[in-house]
Amino acid sequence: MYDENHLISQLYAACEGHETRNFATFPARASVTFGELFAGAERTAAALVAMGVQPGDRVAVQVEKTIEAIQLYLGTVMAGGVFLPLNTAYTVPEVAYFLGDATPRVLVCDPARRDEMEQIAGAARVVTLDGTGLGTLTDAVVGRGRFEPVPRGPDDLAAILYTSGTTGRSKGAMLSHDNLASNSLTLRDYWQFTYADVLIHALPIFHTHGLFVATNVALFAGARVVFLSGFNADQILEAMPQATALMGVPTFYTRLLQDPRLTPQRAANMRLFISGSAPLLVDTHEQWQARTGHRILERYGMTETNMSTSNPYEGERRAGTVGFPLPGVEARIMDQGHEVARGETGVLEVRGANVFRGYWQMPEKTAEELQADGWFITGDLARQDADGYITIVGRQKDLVITGGFNVYPKEVESLIDDLPGVLESAVIGVAHPDFGEAVVAVVVPEADASITAAAIAQALSVRLAKFKQPKQIVLVSELPRNTMGKVQKKALREDYADLYA
Repeated sequence: MYDENHLISQLYAACEGHETRNFATFPARASVTFGELFAGAERTAAALVAMGVQPGDRVAVQVEKTIEAIQLYLGTVMAGGVFLPLNTAYTVPEVAYFLGDATPRVLVCDPARRDEMEQIAGAARVVTLDGTGLGTLTDAVVGRGRFEPVPRGPDDLAAILYTSGTTGRSKGAMLSHDNLASNSLTLRDYWQFTYADVLIHALPIFHTHGLFVATNVALFAGARVVFLSGFNADQILEAMPQATALMGVPTFYTRLLQDPRLTPQRAANMRLFISGSAPLLVDTHEQWQARTGHRILERYGMTETNMSTSNPYEGERRAGTVGFPLPGVEARIMDQGHEVARGETGVLEVRGANVFRGYWQMPEKTAEELQADGWFITGDLARQDADGYITIVGRQKDLVITGGFNVYPKEVESLIDDLPGVLESAVIGVAHPDFGEAVVAVVVPEADASITAAAIAQALSVRLAKFKQPKQIVLVSELPRNTMGKVQKKALREDYADLYA
């Protein structure tokens, strides 16, 4: 069954000998062994092939986090398909864009959304999977037998993840078998994960962090996971004495710090706390170390690159930095086509087996950001200190990262500007102690218009996923502009920098 080019075959090989060991334990259901995980994935693969999925076909998925959803991911890749996870917060119009762009063979959704998804699914077959692991997909899986992974090459696609990136139109980042396998193996070794580890898995699985970092690294290590449906402080704190690692976003750590049960004794069995997907405040680093005796390990990645840098497992973890390029990953900081000196700011570029294959059906955009020699222009502004630690200092564009999710201001601005009574708007990100950044809309009403911030918020609530909705809407008489008439978002970010101080 082993094929060195196939992600699933490599996972099989990594988990060989662990078939009867528990892979996942849950707060409210029976545990699942490694053998049961892969057997379910094989049955799912057989069901997908019976639905018409052929190598290269996309399988779009908007479902709650369950072990059956993990088996759906593994089964899709096993069948030679391309897994396309969608944020569960996306609205019907948002999902319609992804379906129209990716043209999946199958769409898996929650039963409660089946009727509305049928209206936008096009040629895709719609099947269901709910938050308890039941649905028409589960019915289709029953009775299926063994399944051999469909042969795939290292450059064949395993997944497409949509990202706002640095343009208004969402882009599908194409990730290959080699992208996912190589990066997971690097992280397993760099962070020293083994079969003895127990990872608290509280991240969503429609995102690189939870799906490819947490899940794949655990599988490649033969490690167990405490599988939680989402962030739950009670469940995380309860699991901590028996666990060894936690992967989270800054929000996890700021919220756990608010709980008096977080003590050195409770964290005594833990060996590693990892944070990513958004900047972690220096204050959070220091508070965590004071409360637990552990130094959080911060790393950096993107949908297009998986993980590119990390603070060291052994060695100094510097707050405010994202550490060094991972083994096998090159990084450089550029300005006007030239690499800048240490300490100077420029645009971060990375190259390695982790870097994606381009944007789905966007060759021109791919050529703009993924250079012919393999260097990917991240769009993030960074600097590297004398010791080689990299710090992300901002973004070349105006992307907002809130709670680990990307929000491109233009999408929100377009919806606000279309509302009656609105003259124009500017959407920015400002520092937030819980979410890293908060989406803030600065809106100029039309003369004599009676529109209110509450009315704008209500209008957006049915058009945008919750994480994209502004946390505050500020009404002003005009926006700051330069001599060329361009709105100065830098000035707005400075004006509202202390909004959540």
